[in-house]
Parts: sequence; C-alpha cells; structure tokens
Amino acid sequence: MRTTYDEADDILVLHLSDKEIVRERSQDWNTHISYAADDSIVEVVILDASKQGAWPLLRSEAA
Repeated sequence: MRTTYDEADDILVLHLSDKEIVRERSQDWNTHISYAADDSIVEVVILDASKQGAWPLLRSEAA
C-alpha cells in the first residue's frame, strides 16, 4: 500500500494495487473508490482528508 497526501488541496489517496482502474464510484461527496476489472479496490481518494479526520493517519500499535 502506498499513501500520498496533497496538503494544498487536502486530498488523501490510498493506493492499494497497481492494477489498471476500470471504474470509479463515489461513496459520498468526499470519498471515491476505484476498482480493477476483477472488482478489487485499486485506490481510495478522500477529499478534505484532514477536515474529515482521515489525515494524519494513525498507526495502531500491536499488542
């Protein structure tokens, strides 16, 4: 997984795969999911990421 964050536009992109994107769906106004031909998720885009609480990402510590 690769994560990119555009601070100027407050956009967080979670890259889950290098597969080709064949379709995209908006879950709501600020969350968009891109899919590969096999219906696996390729990436998730979150607009206004810091305002939505999605950025910065917090890593949970293993117990």
